[in-house]
Amino acid sequence: MARKRKGRDISGWLVVDKPAGITSTSVVNKVRWALDAKKAGHAGTLDPEATGVLAVALGEATKTVPYITDALKAYTFTVRLGQATNTDDTEGEVIAESDIRPTDAQIKEALLPFIGDIQQVPPKFSAVKIDGQRAYKLARDGEDVEIAPRALWVEELLLVDRPDQDHVTLEMTCGKGGYVRSIARDLGAALGCHGHVRELRRIWSGPFEVQDGLTVEQIDAMAKTPDLDGYVRPLEQGLSELPELKCTPEGAVRLRNGNPGMVLASDVEYGDDAWASLNGEAVAVGVYKAGELHPNRVFVKA
Repeated sequence: MARKRKGRDISGWLVVDKPAGITSTSVVNKVRWALDAKKAGHAGTLDPEATGVLAVALGEATKTVPYITDALKAYTFTVRLGQATNTDDTEGEVIAESDIRPTDAQIKEALLPFIGDIQQVPPKFSAVKIDGQRAYKLARDGEDVEIAPRALWVEELLLVDRPDQDHVTLEMTCGKGGYVRSIARDLGAALGCHGHVRELRRIWSGPFEVQDGLTVEQIDAMAKTPDLDGYVRPLEQGLSELPELKCTPEGAVRLRNGNPGMVLASDVEYGDDAWASLNGEAVAVGVYKAGELHPNRVFVKA
């Protein structure tokens, strides 16, 4: 018989401004402890040295994680020009150097091919799986790792600062699965000067923005108190990228039982993903078909 997980049945989102030096999993564990939550997860891993928005889902909100993971995200990052590392960031060893330093105009021109639908090869030191094993483990063991390119949508990639000749600060808005380290590596290669990420910060993820995030110190200070509960956002925020359909009380009963339920008329089209609400509370998320929502995730009523 499985052991019952301890903790409170608390649902919603807590936005954290992750500091450098700790893993995303460590942040989730701290939030779970601080809120005494039974269940928690996050929407989109940040590298240990990266900072910024880490949206932590609690309880029923974990069912909305895929919709935040799939949403657009924005990053600011500084690229160190003139050096390539084996990890594509400052944690690795320098494997190539160059005295070439491109002009701002050359950098702006080189950014253009990285916008739109692109193919990106993840870093060798990444969590991508190769034959069932993580790429970073194979790379650490000295194996020559080859990773297949992956599709990525880059909506915007801008040069926002040039602190000095060795560094350039960029801002990128992209879809799911983007590796900023790969952008830095490939940009350096395109410019003929090499490059790697020196600093990385996620400034927003879907509906969640970094200025709304709590620091780890703030979470520690409010841990196990009602004050921290006050920062928990409704689980419905995790569905803000999807159209909302209001359902009837009868429809809500059917949806909560896992059956298609009637929803009120809307401009969504047949086959669209959407979520149903009753009195502002999420009932289910699923696929809209001919006046009904066919649920694939149902939320337990609070």
